[in-house]
Amino acid sequence: MAWYVYLAYIAAGACLADGVPQFVMGISGSKFQSPFAKPPGVGESSPLVNVLWGMANFAIGYVLIYWVGGMVCGFSLPVLLVFIGALATAIGLALHFGKVRGS
Repeated sequence: MAWYVYLAYIAAGACLADGVPQFVMGISGSKFQSPFAKPPGVGESSPLVNVLWGMANFAIGYVLIYWVGGMVCGFSLPVLLVFIGALATAIGLALHFGKVRGS
C-alpha cells in the first residue's frame, strides 16, 4: 500500500471525529465553535453552519476511506489508523473545547 493511503486513513479518522460534535451540536440547535466563527475555533457558529460543517467532515472522511484507500471492513491496519486518527482528534478537541467552554 502506498504511504499516502496511510495518511489518508489517519486524516479520515480526524475528519470523522471532528464531524461528530459539529453535527450533534448543530442538530440540537446549539451554537458551537467552528473554523468559520470569529475568531476561528473559539467563536461560536450557528447551528446550521455546524450541521453543514459536520456533514462536510463526514463526506471528506468517507472519500478518504473508500476512494483513496479502498478500505474494507474488518480489523486491519487501515481500520486501526482511522481509529488512531479519530482518537487523536477527539482528545485534541476535548482539550481545546474544554478550555474554550470553561470546563
